Amino acid sequence: MYDRAPINKWFQPVLRIPEEGRAEIELTVREDFHHAAHAIHGAVYFKALDDATFFAVQSVVTDFFVVTSSFQLYFLRPVSRGHLLARGQVVSRSKRLYIAEGVLFDSRGKEVARGSGTFMPSSLELGPELCYR
Repeated sequence: MYDRAPINKWFQPVLRIPEEGRAEIELTVREDFHHAAHAIHGAVYFKALDDATFFAVQSVVTDFFVVTSSFQLYFLRPVSRGHLLARGQVVSRSKRLYIAEGVLFDSRGKEVARGSGTFMPSSLELGPELCYR
């Protein structure tokens, strides 16, 4: 499902789910991610952290597609090159609302951003039409 999302053809991220309730996104920083000051645009930080936290939740919710209902993002330092690693984990869950937190690291292992989001199951069932397996 993740690999077939059209946006991921451009970002080229790698998704790993080491265990239920946790997910990791890794991607290589490219110059076409840069803003005018030669560091990556905030949209890249958001994409990595939203995906990591989203899939941490989606690893727990296996019947319906999850949607992000809100996300808070803290930018800590700029990144211009190397790799990014986003780690997300579910920290709270109820029947209809999940909260996940994520941390984004650069190639040196330095924390460059962190965020948290709320997620809800949608009415869209997971299945072959979403390339879900």
